[in-house]
Amino acid sequence: MARTFVVTGAASGIGRLTAQKLRDRGDTVIGVDLRDVEVAGDLSTRDGRLAAAEEATRLAGGTVDAVIACAGLSLPKVVTAAVNYFGMTEFLEAMQPALVRSAAPRAALISSMASLQPVAPPLVDALLADDEAPALAIAAQLEQDPETGTLIYSSSKRAISRWVRREAPTARWAGAGIPLNAVGPGTVVTPMTAELLSTPEGAALVDAVVPMPLHGHQGPESIADLLLWLTSVENTHCCGQTIYCDGGADAVLRGDDVWSWNEDGIRAKFGEIMAGLQG
Repeated sequence: MARTFVVTGAASGIGRLTAQKLRDRGDTVIGVDLRDVEVAGDLSTRDGRLAAAEEATRLAGGTVDAVIACAGLSLPKVVTAAVNYFGMTEFLEAMQPALVRSAAPRAALISSMASLQPVAPPLVDALLADDEAPALAIAAQLEQDPETGTLIYSSSKRAISRWVRREAPTARWAGAGIPLNAVGPGTVVTPMTAELLSTPEGAALVDAVVPMPLHGHQGPESIADLLLWLTSVENTHCCGQTIYCDGGADAVLRGDDVWSWNEDGIRAKFGEIMAGLQG
């Protein structure tokens, strides 16, 4: 059965391919971007986000089956924090009432494997506080230095993955029957990365930071297909996940153990239990 999707960043890259795949299979797509889509909207501002969500809801007739938030930037600039975090969180929250009206609502967005890389903790904390002015002020300070400016992107992606994990199990999302999840790509070959990957030196620099042992750099279809599944009726129980579709970068960088971070506490509690039984 055909469904109605709202896709941000639908004019280029992963968003454009995702929208095209949906249309090809017969779904209705309302694209949101700066231009060349159904809804022209600037997701770098609160007014722009809310206006875009209102217009997308109107075009959908009040009911949206799924929202896929692809719009994002990788510039070492303040606007990256605005679009990558608030351009997703505020837009999704504004679309939530239209999603609730669907029989099988879904929401997914794009994070990045950069969420695993070094970040600026004060910026991450400010973003997660959902107070835009202080967050952008910190980003503006980071922008002044080329070395710290690069942390804006990774910080925005760390924050958006944490937001998904924080919000997905709540009454607004899981309680309303809406699976909310993210995808963490590795190095995707799109117009945004084409220049950097066009030289052996640039490609080597990227590969040093984002090691991808499985098939190397990926096409946007690898992410689009995963987004389609996450927003399908078949996805009933994925909740709050960032699924790293990154050619193995996550596994290389974090290794084989992402479980033992809390083992000391578990051992201590187990020791108390055993001591009680022995006593």
